[in-house]
Amino acid sequence: MKKLLFFLTFFGSLNVSSQETTTASQFSVNLLAPSAEYELAVAGRSTIDMNLGVGFAYHNSSYGGEAFGLFPGIEAQYRYYYNFGKRVDKGKKTSENSANYIAGVASITSGKPIIGDLEYTDDFAGFVGPAWGLQRVYNSGFKLNLNLGLGMGFNEGGNAYLTPLFGLQLGWKLGK
Repeated sequence: MKKLLFFLTFFGSLNVSSQETTTASQFSVNLLAPSAEYELAVAGRSTIDMNLGVGFAYHNSSYGGEAFGLFPGIEAQYRYYYNFGKRVDKGKKTSENSANYIAGVASITSGKPIIGDLEYTDDFAGFVGPAWGLQRVYNSGFKLNLNLGLGMGFNEGGNAYLTPLFGLQLGWKLGK
């Protein structure tokens, strides 16, 4: 918990620099891994992003063969968008938070799949760590979001481990 507060404080302090563009609050739905997402603007270049939906997992081993699953989960991110000015200078779109960001990420996922045959022995797993991402919202409302990170994974059994984060969202921004 102390580490999460440190990340939030650190990223929040980055807002002191001059700002060419500000963030906006927005609601979207994602289709690749079905979910609903709300991004709340909290400062000129910062948002809190909350996502409720499912994630996909695939496992292939010589012992158990192939297995996959869709797992319900919730994720929150504190995002700091850092390249609004550079995008404006190049004449690129910055509205609807179309920019690159760094984030502190926290998520909890169920160990039992909604669909699929990949079941974990623990009832839940979690992730906490930093990430880099890019988000683009096009004029049609189509939204692309990519997250890449590395952080601490943990589970109900008390195990902690270093794990990568990869997130790809394709969907639509709803509303204005």
